[in-house]
Amino acid sequence: MTHEIIHTPLAPAAIGPYSQATKGAANLFTSGQLGIDPSTGEIPSDFEAQARLSFANVKAIVQAAGGDLSNVMKVTIFLTDMANFPVVNRVMEEFFQAPFPARSCFAVAALPKGGLVEVEVIASI
Repeated sequence: MTHEIIHTPLAPAAIGPYSQATKGAANLFTSGQLGIDPSTGEIPSDFEAQARLSFANVKAIVQAAGGDLSNVMKVTIFLTDMANFPVVNRVMEEFFQAPFPARSCFAVAALPKGGLVEVEVIASI
């Protein structure tokens, strides 16, 4: 089975041994995206700003693969504090419109680089 590696400078470069996304046949699987500003490499301290950047980074990767957020079938969100759940819902609604993709949201002990939120998606392109 062959697959294509997706990379865009409009989202942060991988910070470990992984790709931003892989695309095989009609499926795209993104790696988790922290709220890193790709132009500076910095993570803002504010949760809402991190969430917005996480979704913007995912959007950039999906677009680099030839799709848009309407192609997303599944979203997985990782939060270091479930108290931020209502905020991440509000931010997600800025990026996705009904009918919404399936979604899972997990609380985790910590994320790389001290991030507060990470988002990954599966899309059909």
